[in-house]
Amino acid sequence: MHLLRSNGLNNLCSAYVFASIFLTMKKYNLFKVLTILLMFSLFQMPVNAQTKSSLYPDSRLDIRYHSEWTKKHYPERIAAFMAKPLPPGAIVFIGNSITEGGGDWNARFGIKNIWNRGISGDVTDGVLARLGEIIHSKPKAIFLLIGINDISNLYYEKQIPSTDYIAANILKITVEIHQKSPATKIYLQTVLPTNRVFTKQEVDAVNAVLRAKNAKGAFILIDLYAAFADEKGLLKKEFTNDGIHLTAAGYDRWVAVVKPYMSSL
Repeated sequence: MHLLRSNGLNNLCSAYVFASIFLTMKKYNLFKVLTILLMFSLFQMPVNAQTKSSLYPDSRLDIRYHSEWTKKHYPERIAAFMAKPLPPGAIVFIGNSITEGGGDWNARFGIKNIWNRGISGDVTDGVLARLGEIIHSKPKAIFLLIGINDISNLYYEKQIPSTDYIAANILKITVEIHQKSPATKIYLQTVLPTNRVFTKQEVDAVNAVLRAKNAKGAFILIDLYAAFADEKGLLKKEFTNDGIHLTAAGYDRWVAVVKPYMSSL
């Protein structure tokens, strides 16, 4: 905690006057004068709030599993978040491009105070690195959807160790928020299906862990996967144009699934 923030000359002048009076009365007892000055510094000057910059990742931070494109986009989004920080008690959507692509979530739900904290290309490590703002603002609720870019990295770049690593990171996000902001309701959404058969096994593996931990976790599970998957376990064609990202119909479906939870807040 930062305690020594100046609040202009008024406090300093008050301390000086008080110390001068004390000097006169106590015949220049230096130790007591210094004690009085210290007391003014600690108790009369206002307590400094957590510095704004400490709530956000440094712009030079390198998230090891980010793509080259995301390494540029991530700090841009963080700068935008810093320019318009979360208010206390907000409803926050956290995720990657699927969340960022939702745009104005207030318009989608017809309510106020929903904040979009999606970052295109983000991975679970990227979310973990930016929880400072979330925890500090003590949201009313968060809706978390993350993991598909981790799975893509696991398949293509083969940098991320395993699906267990991805699932553990997702659960770590929920635990960290719950421990540091226990009044926040956490809605964890299962990873959406894609139309890429070769990643279906990994998506299923991550979601299996999330479902298994549901009863023991500090979160409420929303099974988006089940609401979007066809009979083969792939993303329904009407919900996507590229096999991963959502169409307008896809976002409408998402809102329909989440709306009952939103209404309970």
